[in-house]
Amino acid sequence: MTTSPATPVRARSIADRLLHAIATPLVPDDYLDLIAPLRSGADLRGRVVAVHPETADATTVVIKPGRSWRGHVPGQYVRLGVDIDGVRHWRAYSVTSPHRSGDGHVSITVKAIPDGRVSNHIARHLRPGTLLHLDHPAGDFVLNGHRGPTLFVTAGSGITPVMGILRNHLRELDDVVLVHSAPAPDDVIFGAQLRSWQEAGSLRLIERHTDSDGILTPDELDSLVPDWQRREAWLCGPTAMLDAFEDHYAAAGLAERLHTERFRPTVITAGEGGTVSFVRSGTKTEVDGATPLLDAGESAGVLMPSGCRMGICFGCVVPLREGAVRDLRTGDLTTATPEDDIRIQTCISAAAGHCDIEI
Repeated sequence: MTTSPATPVRARSIADRLLHAIATPLVPDDYLDLIAPLRSGADLRGRVVAVHPETADATTVVIKPGRSWRGHVPGQYVRLGVDIDGVRHWRAYSVTSPHRSGDGHVSITVKAIPDGRVSNHIARHLRPGTLLHLDHPAGDFVLNGHRGPTLFVTAGSGITPVMGILRNHLRELDDVVLVHSAPAPDDVIFGAQLRSWQEAGSLRLIERHTDSDGILTPDELDSLVPDWQRREAWLCGPTAMLDAFEDHYAAAGLAERLHTERFRPTVITAGEGGTVSFVRSGTKTEVDGATPLLDAGESAGVLMPSGCRMGICFGCVVPLREGAVRDLRTGDLTTATPEDDIRIQTCISAAAGHCDIEI
C-alpha cells in the first residue's frame, strides 16, 4: 500500500485547525503568562514569596516582582491588583523594603481595617506563591535630597511609607524625631525595629498610645518637639489628623515645610449593567449587563476602536477611568478608581454598575 504525499499535509492541516480551536480566544501571550508570568515584556506582576505578621492586624508581604520592575524611591507606593472571588481589586500600599535588596524582593505592609475586604484578604489570607498584578511605583512622599533636621509624624499604618524612608536613609540623617500614634504598644507596626533605633540613638521615638494618652493634636508639638518649626516634616495618617496638622502649619506660616501622604479608601459597588459615560465624547448611555461596551458605545454614536470583536486582537482596548466592568467570557470583575491606569477590552466587557470609559 502506498501513501499519498498529501496525507501528511492534510494531517498537519487538521492538527493546526484543532490547535487553533483549542487556543481560541487565547493568544500565545496567554500561555506564556501561565508558564513565565514574571518574564520581561509581560504585564507587570509579582509573586508572593513570604508573609510575616507585624501585629495582630498588620502583615508584611514580600514580593518578587517581574523583570520589568523599575525599582522605587523610598517613600513611594505601589498599586496591587488582587483577585478575590473573581473580582480584581486595585489598592495602593507603601513599599517598606530597602531600595536595593540583595534578592530583588520588595515588601509592603498592610493593616486590616474593619470591613476592608482587600486589606483583610491580604493581611489574613494571602499565601506564598500567590500571583499579584503590579503597577510601577509612584508618589512624591520622598526626601528629595533632604538631610537636615527631620520630623516624622505618623499614626497607624501611616508608619509604612516612613519605614521605607528610614530603612534606606536613617544613617544619612543625623537629627530625626518620629512621633507615632497607635492604640497601644502592641499595635505599633514595626515597634521592635523602631525601639531598637531609639536605643541605639539613631532617632528619637515618641510613642503616643491613644487608649491611654488620647488622640495626638498639633498643639502638643510645642511640648513634644519644641524645635518642630525648624524641622522639615513628613506626615502620614488618618485624614482628620492630616487636616489638623496642615492647618497648624499654615497658621504658623510653615506650610512649605510640611509633606503629607493621604491614604484614600476605595469603595466601588458592582452590579449588573448601569450608566456608561464615554468621557471624551461627553456621551452617557444606560446599558444592561449583557451588552458589550463596544456595542453600547457604537449604538450611542461614539466612535469606538475595534478589530476582531472577539477578544483576540486587542484592537478595542481603552482606559477604564472609574467603575466596574465584567468580562463576558469569564464573569470576572475589574474595578478602577481615577488614580488607576486600568485598560479593558470593550468587545468582551460589559458594565457592572456605573463606569467611565476614557474615549
